[in-house]
Amino acid sequence: MSARSVEHFLEKDEALARLSAHAAHLQKVQQAFAQVVPVMLARSCRVANVRKEGVVVHAENGAVAAKLRQLVPTLLVALQAAGMAVTQINIKVQPGTSAPLPRPSPQAAVLGSGGRQSIARLMAELPEGALKSVLGRFLPRDKDS
Repeated sequence: MSARSVEHFLEKDEALARLSAHAAHLQKVQQAFAQVVPVMLARSCRVANVRKEGVVVHAENGAVAAKLRQLVPTLLVALQAAGMAVTQINIKVQPGTSAPLPRPSPQAAVLGSGGRQSIARLMAELPEGALKSVLGRFLPRDKDS
């Protein structure tokens, strides 16, 4: 059996060919949309569908949707200038449509020399007890450092 590409099967079946063409058009519109929408909004929305001359955009939350609705006239002009035959943009709130932002890696807090001196002065004034013991944990064990 000879190996055939996925494109061969997509083109052979009429329904799959239409679906493939629609997916390619959707991807093209998404790329154009990503170029014209502000960067901070682009992370929280995406083109969900293209119907006739209308584009459906899913926004991550209501705040993003509200801002996109304000920008619709500007986005329409920009998409039309990019060669897209778009006459309307419908914004819908659809949580979970964007990829989550990567969490920053945790970093250990470093206590500076001024902070160490302040804690040492406070400890000198405190009576023996739980607070003095806890504050002592912030200071290095080695007195030379």
